[in-house]
Amino acid sequence: MEHLFELYQKLLRGTSLDFQRSLIHTIQWNNRLIGITGARGVGKTTLVLQYLKKEFESSGNTALFASLDHIWFSTHSVLDLADQFSKVGGKVLVLDEVHKYPAWSRELKNIYDFYPELKVIFTGSSLLEILNSGADLSRRALMYPLNGMSFREYVNLETGKTLPVFSLEEIINQHQELSNDLISQFKPFQYFGNYLKHGYYPFSREFGELYDQQLRAIVNLILEVELPQLRKFDLGYVPKIKQLLSIIADSVPFIPNVTKLSQKIGINRTTLLSYFHYLHESKLTSNLYQSNDGISLLQKPEKLYLENTNLAFALGRNVDIGNLRETFFLNQVGYHHRLTLPETGDFLIDNKWNIEVGGMGKDLPKTEKANHYVAADGIETGFNTKIPLWLFGFLY
Repeated sequence: MEHLFELYQKLLRGTSLDFQRSLIHTIQWNNRLIGITGARGVGKTTLVLQYLKKEFESSGNTALFASLDHIWFSTHSVLDLADQFSKVGGKVLVLDEVHKYPAWSRELKNIYDFYPELKVIFTGSSLLEILNSGADLSRRALMYPLNGMSFREYVNLETGKTLPVFSLEEIINQHQELSNDLISQFKPFQYFGNYLKHGYYPFSREFGELYDQQLRAIVNLILEVELPQLRKFDLGYVPKIKQLLSIIADSVPFIPNVTKLSQKIGINRTTLLSYFHYLHESKLTSNLYQSNDGISLLQKPEKLYLENTNLAFALGRNVDIGNLRETFFLNQVGYHHRLTLPETGDFLIDNKWNIEVGGMGKDLPKTEKANHYVAADGIETGFNTKIPLWLFGFLY
């Protein structure tokens, strides 16, 4: 265990507090069991290390961070670690990458039940199943999903500002006032195009020109390691799924014809439908349905998008601008809201607001009813029912 403490201190020394994700201020850190899930690369590890540095850097050995893919766990269990840590006065145990440890849910339940003096924080893949795991942790763990950076967070990172979060109601009802205040502090289109290409994942600065290559490596790891491990994904289909992701990136946007698609890429219909679901769970794609009630594994989505716009540039060849706009909107708004496909328009939010997404010339038909709006790209400020698309990047 001494070696784990040494590694933890080394990681803590290398952790900067200069930029912090908004979720760090939302999590109820006093809870005894906290889970943070998200796609690979969105910053889960950095977030928990920042929390530890802020709260426990000068508290001796009362906190410990350990990644469960470390070789130490080939000869020791998580329960062993919790027992030893508790005996030396440990209070907060952070377990990173729990999905890489086969018995993670059962041992976390045992720690929760038998070591009440310990607070446990764990991170894992977006594919992590708390409810259907070997030991049901749903009644014990407080779970938080972490998205990639919002447009607001990206601007804060680039400028050093602390621009505020707005609710959806504020954006819809006060968008002129909000956008006028924001553009007095920064120029949205100085950053928006760069955000769409390389602003979603926090490691963009670290990799620079190799960013797209790193994104493709992450996609490969999800398809070749996480999905086979956590969803019994057939490795033989990986080249076909990569082909599918490239098609989605270049589409306007992609409306799946499952029969034709299964013939084209050589995957039978039932398997393809289940893989649509798994890709959505893994945060590689976003599936849009007419209703989110009772979605089954084999239900066909009405539209398929990549999960974020950065993936489109990394995986596509001729990225469609209309697809990018809708992908941005779905990604930013869908983090905290329920989006479905309406009879007319592009998105229905929480069964209340109907949104058309388009360019600066986009307007609503004169026959449209109340609660119908346009999210328009290319405008700094809006008017009446036309709202700047970039402003929807300030929801988290």
